[in-house]
Amino acid sequence: MSEKENKNKASGARDNTDSKNPREPDDIIGPDTMAGGDLQSLARIEDSLPKRLFVLPFPDIVLFPGMMVPIPMDDGPLLQIVTSATANSDFILFVPAKAGTSPNPQISELPDIGTTAKILKKIQLPDKRITLVVQGMKRSRPVKEVRRQPYLVADVEHLEDRIHDTKELDGLTRAIQEVVQKFVEGNPKIPNEAVLAALNLDSPGHLADFVISQFGLKKEEQVRLLAELNVNARLKAGLEFLMGELNKLEISKKIQKEIQEKIEKNQKEFFLREQLKAIRKELGEEKDSRSLASDVYEDRIKKAKMPREAEKRAKEELGRLKLLSPESAEFNVIRTYLDWLCDLPWAKTSAGKVDINRAQRILNRDHYGLEEVKNRILEFLAVRKLNAAKHGPILCLAGPPGVGKTSLGRSIAEALGRKFFRFSLGGMRDEAEIKGHRRTYVGAMPGKFLQTLKRIGTRDPLIMLDEIDKVGSDWRGDPSSALLEALDPEQNNNFLDHYLDVPFDLSQVFFITTANQLETIPRPLLDRMEVIRLSGYIVEEKVKIASGYLVPRQREENGINSSQISFSDAALKKIAMDYTREAGVRNLEREIGKVCRKIATKIAKGKVSKKKKQTITTKNVADYLGPPVFESEFAVRDLDPGVATGLAWTPFGGDILFIEASMMPGNGRFKLTGQLGDVMSESAQLAFSYVKSIAPELGIDGDMLKKHDFHVHFPAGAVPKDGPSAGVTIVTAIISLLTNRPLQPRLAMTGEITLIGNVLPVGGIREKVIAARHAGVKTIIMPSRNKKDLEKVPAY
Repeated sequence: MSEKENKNKASGARDNTDSKNPREPDDIIGPDTMAGGDLQSLARIEDSLPKRLFVLPFPDIVLFPGMMVPIPMDDGPLLQIVTSATANSDFILFVPAKAGTSPNPQISELPDIGTTAKILKKIQLPDKRITLVVQGMKRSRPVKEVRRQPYLVADVEHLEDRIHDTKELDGLTRAIQEVVQKFVEGNPKIPNEAVLAALNLDSPGHLADFVISQFGLKKEEQVRLLAELNVNARLKAGLEFLMGELNKLEISKKIQKEIQEKIEKNQKEFFLREQLKAIRKELGEEKDSRSLASDVYEDRIKKAKMPREAEKRAKEELGRLKLLSPESAEFNVIRTYLDWLCDLPWAKTSAGKVDINRAQRILNRDHYGLEEVKNRILEFLAVRKLNAAKHGPILCLAGPPGVGKTSLGRSIAEALGRKFFRFSLGGMRDEAEIKGHRRTYVGAMPGKFLQTLKRIGTRDPLIMLDEIDKVGSDWRGDPSSALLEALDPEQNNNFLDHYLDVPFDLSQVFFITTANQLETIPRPLLDRMEVIRLSGYIVEEKVKIASGYLVPRQREENGINSSQISFSDAALKKIAMDYTREAGVRNLEREIGKVCRKIATKIAKGKVSKKKKQTITTKNVADYLGPPVFESEFAVRDLDPGVATGLAWTPFGGDILFIEASMMPGNGRFKLTGQLGDVMSESAQLAFSYVKSIAPELGIDGDMLKKHDFHVHFPAGAVPKDGPSAGVTIVTAIISLLTNRPLQPRLAMTGEITLIGNVLPVGGIREKVIAARHAGVKTIIMPSRNKKDLEKVPAY
């Protein structure tokens, strides 16, 4: 051992290792070796490096020139390589091999460049492990294999550093020294000696190697830079890495500062709360906000008179509330949930005793006609009076716009003595609007039904679901499916809202829905409702409604009284027929309001006296409303051969329908126009086939059908039309064309025809008859099986 020490001293290498007090293998000795005069000794040794060396493929450490490092060695092939090397010289070629590399690999299996190292000392530790102290001397490349057995010996080429740009080199050296100083100052884990070492290194190449090896670059990057002979490139890589680490260090310090400030703030708040508790205790106000809230909710839960399941849930949530801090987000979520539980009217009702006679007076006071609807409502009330425990049906008022469906719901609520609430389902597409949101969502709340009950404050209001035929559906769900549970009398006594998550009894709620057409309502939902159809009003009914309801209401809204304006029945009839075409009376009321506003304007301007009554008659209606908007079709049309008048039903009431047939030379083809649906198109084809089958009986020449093309058109081509009830009318129009005989004036017809000539009954007779009368039709032909429907048509 002493002989080796003498060799080390002769070569100028420093030995800071004491065999009695050996360094740990992880200690880094490199910075001490790279300072000051030791570089001169290193340079002398480099000049006499041997050209043939043992190759040590070492996977754990990347050795750079100038580094002095302790390397732990296990008793194995690597230690035997070192032993063989020291028997010949003190030098060995360290190559950074991959883990699992053979101790005697081929040169092609190793990286191109390694480090020639001098073995300074071999130390045996107390646990009998061996530690080598080695010093990197120079980058070297194995160029020729001398032998591989028992271990690899190769001829090596010792490489020199290259400098690309001297000015750039000086700038990079100064920059990297400054960054090292900042990095070490900001990182207490790195000793200050590292700064001194970096500042005292005169060689830029050793400075670059020092930064690359000492500040945590990944092994793969170290291997790459070991093979880099350009000092400028190595300095740039080291500077880039240090700048990135310095940036991370600054971000880490910023995060630590924020966390420290937050901890200090929380500690401060804790001490202040403890002081506040002590102050409250001295004042006799020992309960904090959490305790006070718990007491309040306990009292509210008792007063709410919830069912057993809901009360159990409320107490569970209250128990959780007592454990939470008032500042936590969950605290407010539970409070909101308890507010909903306590505010719902679990046991509050508003309906008193049912008075059938009073209910009848209210219905007659607010609505003219609608006898079938009124009778059904009175029947419902009578059953409820005799059997209060029975859950009544869900009523659906179906009819065209403006016939009074919504106002009828208000009157029913008053007749029942219940609170009334209406919300529209038109365009609703989110199922959560009905069933509520889960409490896990931010801003969650119950559905419309529970919101309504909380707002009204009773469990038995009348809720009107308007426009149930216009409910939509999309990716958010299907509200009509969610309505199935709420509108089923057999299920809604345990209605489960997603937010509340406990059953609520909706069986005491009187639901009324409205719809313009039933075809768009899903069949399962329609099956849960009892449909009451409201037909359109005839002119005489509109006149009665206008004189008894609409005119007084418009007079009041426009600030005039009965002594200043009056309408004759003839004027009201003219307004209904010539200025509006509707099943209801909404537009009629608008026109009456328009007349009242013009009278009010004249009175306000002083053009007419306040005391002089203005009477609206058929002669001066046009002075206020302008020329008539609508005219009777029969007043402007002559029925030529091939033209027939049919009757149609629409969601807005009845209407008349002209059907025109013409023929031209051709080969028997048949054409239809007028935006027809599939059913009406098939009905027209069927009618033409039937006419061709009975042509001989009618005296029609068969050659005429073969040598002509036929075209049937339905005017008002922009309006969609469908249904089978025009079959008889189409047959009549074609026969009129073929026989050149025009139909009688003011004659209309309806009925479905089969292929063999049978006539089937159709629907909407009342609406069709009303439309025929509005249009000035005097005679109507309809299927005999529809005779029973005439009972619903008033005699007048």
